[in-house]
Amino acid sequence: MSIKQVAKLAGVSTATVSRYLNSPEQVKEKTRDKVQAAIDKIGYAPNALARNFRRGKTSLIVVVLPSIGDPFLESVMRGVWKVADELGYSILIRDTQSNSHEFDEYTDLVFSKQADGILLLASISPFSEPEAQRGSRGKTHPPLVLGLESVTRELIRFPSVRVDNVAAAAEGTDYLIQLGHQRIAFIAGKRDSLLTHDREQGYRNAMGAAGLEIAEDWVVEGEQTIDGARRATRQLLQLQQRPSAIFCANDEMALGALHEIKSAGLKVPQDISVIGFDDIRYAEITDPPLTTIAQPAEEIGERSMRRLCQIIDGNSDERGPETVPHKLIVRNSTAKISGR
Repeated sequence: MSIKQVAKLAGVSTATVSRYLNSPEQVKEKTRDKVQAAIDKIGYAPNALARNFRRGKTSLIVVVLPSIGDPFLESVMRGVWKVADELGYSILIRDTQSNSHEFDEYTDLVFSKQADGILLLASISPFSEPEAQRGSRGKTHPPLVLGLESVTRELIRFPSVRVDNVAAAAEGTDYLIQLGHQRIAFIAGKRDSLLTHDREQGYRNAMGAAGLEIAEDWVVEGEQTIDGARRATRQLLQLQQRPSAIFCANDEMALGALHEIKSAGLKVPQDISVIGFDDIRYAEITDPPLTTIAQPAEEIGERSMRRLCQIIDGNSDERGPETVPHKLIVRNSTAKISGR
């Protein structure tokens, strides 16, 4: 079946059928109905590859993320898929396994116009070469948007959609302070991550504003994993003056902290309060349910994908970050300090 047959059956020109297939909003409703009826009757299916070739697009987006099994990123991806389906894009996922692999085979897809752009979700840069070297080889930089925060400094200048991590962590820390806690520990992620740096900075800002000193052995690295947080929590529990509360830079580490505290024969929140960050789907059903800072994960995915598509279509030249609101979710893993 061809576009000419559709046009003949609908009683319109082939140009009108083409316009309907590519920009239906530019066709009058009555004409749209006639064209669609003709398509349905003869079973016409447009050749997507040919259409994309003519338009200079592939309708393929490369999504780079540190772990496809991360429950928070899974929620972000729901938003990405929603917009991709709406706008007719396909997704190719690159799982970096949280390390610094070279991604030339993936970035070459974009530089050679086999993909339209890159969406980075809390991941390191996919470029193994400086941009200057690529420029000298006649290649231009592809559209790139960060879903969530910049992980490394070279990514700061790209458009992003994220919460204010400094303000969010400060709010979580201040909540613990209002409960009477003064010995508040912080389990960070990876030391070279800007995400960890911003959340630690928020913690330090709140402690400083309250006039509370931070013992340097209260700030420990949890590697952004459950196992890393268990090791970090054991370290904190062995201190001569252990903390009365622990702020974890993500919920996975908070789960590890909860497990380790209970394994040591202590109770949450009676002996130690715990707060996390992200509000993953497990946070509400932990024992006890986890107090955390919620990020609107699906909204971040939607906004990031939509912004990337706007740049690809030449409809956006905005370069700065787009900030979405966070929310403190109070559950049973935090409580007033004993005696207050």
